[in-house]
Amino acid sequence: MVLCLLCLSVYKGVWKRLKSVTAYLSALFLIDGIGRLYVLYRFGFSSREYYYFFYLTDTVLELGAFLLVCAFFRRACANQGKLWYFVRLFLVFVFILVFAISLFSISRNYSHLFSSFMMEFEQNLYFTCLVLNTLLYILMQQTDATDNELGLLVCGMGLQFAGPAATYALKHLTPGLGLADNLVHFINPLCTLGMLSTWFYALGLKPKTARVPVSDRLVPALAAGQASKRLRAI
Repeated sequence: MVLCLLCLSVYKGVWKRLKSVTAYLSALFLIDGIGRLYVLYRFGFSSREYYYFFYLTDTVLELGAFLLVCAFFRRACANQGKLWYFVRLFLVFVFILVFAISLFSISRNYSHLFSSFMMEFEQNLYFTCLVLNTLLYILMQQTDATDNELGLLVCGMGLQFAGPAATYALKHLTPGLGLADNLVHFINPLCTLGMLSTWFYALGLKPKTARVPVSDRLVPALAAGQASKRLRAI
């Protein structure tokens, strides 16, 4: 379905306008559609190679999702330069904070430094992206934005983050059972399918931009009326 969505974006001619979405979909297709299938076929589902490759690529995709949320913030604040300046600083601060908190996982597990850091960083980034995506949706409601395309893209990302975040929360609530580790292989694809379906619907629609205020529409009309009167007088 990722390939179909990429083909739709090319057919509709929106891939240049939605470069961040196209880049994320391309990475998702290469990693999840090709890379993981190859490693799974080569080493097997229960192999250590597939385990490390799965979580490493999952972290890469999560970093891409974080950058995509940042791009959505940029689009939502396109006409508000001052707001985007503070939002940009806030996003940078949040990423540094998440990275610093994840480093503390190394102090708790010296035997598996890389795996413990990657797991902790991925989980923290999932919850962070879920919160940021929710804040973005609230921001769009408060600014009375009517960008339907962006709204659907944001809702799709919410589906992508909600399932894995709930899985990781279950893992912390039920330590040692291994239930969350088994569910993540089923919930993640379902959430991704929900996101792709929402994006497929979004790209199939004509984007609706923000409405022009009444006062802004009257000014050009009045100016045109005055110009026509002057021409008649001449």
